[in-house]
Amino acid sequence: MSASAAPAQAAPTAPDPCPEQVDALAAKLADYLPPEQIARVRAAYVMGAHAHDGQVRKSGEAYITHPVAVAGILAELRVDWETLCAAILHDTLEDTPLPRTEIVQAFGEPVAALVDAVTKLDKIRFASRQEAAAESFRKMMLAMATDLRVILIKLSDRLHNMRTLDSMADESRRRIARETLEIYAPIAQRLGMNKFKAELQDLGFKALHPRRYAVIARRLASQPVMRREAMTTIEAKIAQRLSLEGLPFRIVGRVKSPWSIYSKMRSEHKTLEQVLDVFGFRVVVQRVMQCYHALGAVHALYKPLEARFRDFIAIPKANGYQSLHTVLFSTHGSPIEVQIRTEEMDMIAERGIAAHWAYKANTQATGASSAQARAQDWIRGLMTSEQSVTSSSLEFVENVKVDLFPAEVYLFTPKGDILALPRNATALDFAYAVHTSIGDRAVTARVDKKMVPLHTRLQSGQNVEIVTAPSAAPRPQWLEFVVTSKARTAIRSNLKKLQHEDAVSLGHRMLDRALEGLESSLERVSGKRIEKYLAEHRYPRLEALLADIALGNRMPAQVAQSLVAAKAGASAPASPERLLINGSERGVLTFATCCHPLPGDPIMGYLSAGKGIVVHRRDCPNVEAFARTPERCLVMDWDRDVKGDFLVAVRVEVDNRPGALAQVAAAIAESDSNIDSVEYRERDVNLSIMEFGIEVRDVDHLAEVMRRVRRLQVVHVVRRL
Repeated sequence: MSASAAPAQAAPTAPDPCPEQVDALAAKLADYLPPEQIARVRAAYVMGAHAHDGQVRKSGEAYITHPVAVAGILAELRVDWETLCAAILHDTLEDTPLPRTEIVQAFGEPVAALVDAVTKLDKIRFASRQEAAAESFRKMMLAMATDLRVILIKLSDRLHNMRTLDSMADESRRRIARETLEIYAPIAQRLGMNKFKAELQDLGFKALHPRRYAVIARRLASQPVMRREAMTTIEAKIAQRLSLEGLPFRIVGRVKSPWSIYSKMRSEHKTLEQVLDVFGFRVVVQRVMQCYHALGAVHALYKPLEARFRDFIAIPKANGYQSLHTVLFSTHGSPIEVQIRTEEMDMIAERGIAAHWAYKANTQATGASSAQARAQDWIRGLMTSEQSVTSSSLEFVENVKVDLFPAEVYLFTPKGDILALPRNATALDFAYAVHTSIGDRAVTARVDKKMVPLHTRLQSGQNVEIVTAPSAAPRPQWLEFVVTSKARTAIRSNLKKLQHEDAVSLGHRMLDRALEGLESSLERVSGKRIEKYLAEHRYPRLEALLADIALGNRMPAQVAQSLVAAKAGASAPASPERLLINGSERGVLTFATCCHPLPGDPIMGYLSAGKGIVVHRRDCPNVEAFARTPERCLVMDWDRDVKGDFLVAVRVEVDNRPGALAQVAAAIAESDSNIDSVEYRERDVNLSIMEFGIEVRDVDHLAEVMRRVRRLQVVHVVRRL
């Protein structure tokens, strides 16, 4: 429905519980909206008030006062009429009998879609409150990918709830405050909405740690006279210098918020006095080149601290934030933090994606649309990762938390493009940031033209190039060092896919072996018989059954008997054909840590529910216990072509002298084996007993490693565990 259409008709007998609040809202809107759109917002209020009639908040106020207050917060961002109507009606679908069709009829599908997107999922049953909140959050993020106005309404809703949190019970207050600090404040920061972020953080801090907040707030309110005088003197000197340079400027003294002070005290282990002993100023000019002119002026006035200069104009932050940051030495002995930016950059820094609506009429202001584009790219990346792996809602929320790191590193691709990644990001995170296919095929990286492993942590300004190979594939170990949600979800997705493919292949072979024991095969079983079995056991397709067999959730002998309609007592021949493995089935095969089987060892398999096949050596002490459940035991052997390295434990007794460990480690490395772990078991004056976890190809390779170690003069005994 167009903005110029006639206003929606209000409910005829709707109550009017807060006329003054609505008049105040209309007064704000009169600054930037035409009368017909303001009339629509009033009509939304009438509909909302009628729907919420009789409902009250914990504070005792009429419930409609909350949605109207949310609309008031959004009006300060100068958002459009559709967003305001959706804000006023955002709880109606969840908490009232108002039908969605009525919203569509009165205000159009876009408003109804916004209301629907903000609505929680309370009508669906979840295992826990945490899971329900996580699923609601995932729904909100999915809606954000389509329309960023969803998050503006949600953040404004959260901000008003935080402002009125005192009426909540202690436990609820702490839970909401923690959620605000962990999720909503970082999202506001990630979207460049620093004004929202700062207030959400302070209100969350106040609710979670009221005593700590009170101490810091009191200290801020009673700033020493000397500090106030010093700030005034420094501000006057900066203003005088900028005036002499002929620069049009606006200068503002920045006072740290209680949360930022508390965070700095914790992260940098500083006292309250040390954190307060920093003067902060923001200089706002008209044009970009004037930013650099002003930077030169303040550097001429006070000496800069070289390591603390950051140019976020040339290399903006991931959320679109742009500014010059510098730290100066003052004559008062305290550091001075100065931020220099244009008016447009200042607007973007305060409002982030919401600056789009404030700047709509200004065709020169590209920063606002840039902030929106960056936000859309971030959310789109989250959604791409979310769709690539069927993870739980709780896992999705954890991935988003990982992606909300405030500190970032800025890196260059070989083509000169800039990528922003979270602090501690690795070369593998960079690979996945470039493209998922690059990450999946990565083998190593060149950082500033030097070869480095994929787990190398990156630093700002580095030039990174990823080396790939067509045969490379993600490994489970990668999950131990990547930090970005995109990399984590892509690796998990690929591993699950490989695991499923391995499970289907292995399950097929296991079922075929069981059917051969009944003088049949999967190809000889009729399609109707297979379909009936799948339907009876609720399998969507044959692949799911085969994967379940490999994972130990179905016994192949029992499935085979059902498929050929054999008697329950039917059994396989005395010498069934062995199941051959080549080591590539790592997704569904586990090699037992009690005996560490290697290619060349006689082996057997044990079906463990959910884990799949656990491979043991036949001389493993645990095999005797497995014989009590013969239906879970598998006759196995190694295939001719075995792939990969296998972990084995070796005990080495050496002279207790300096350098003995280094000699043993060197001998293992010279044998083309990797050391996975080393542990001292016993140690006395003369002798040390160490256990090494090493990777070898097969029993012959292990024998070669042990021979080389045994030749060392410091070694007494080498044996496999």
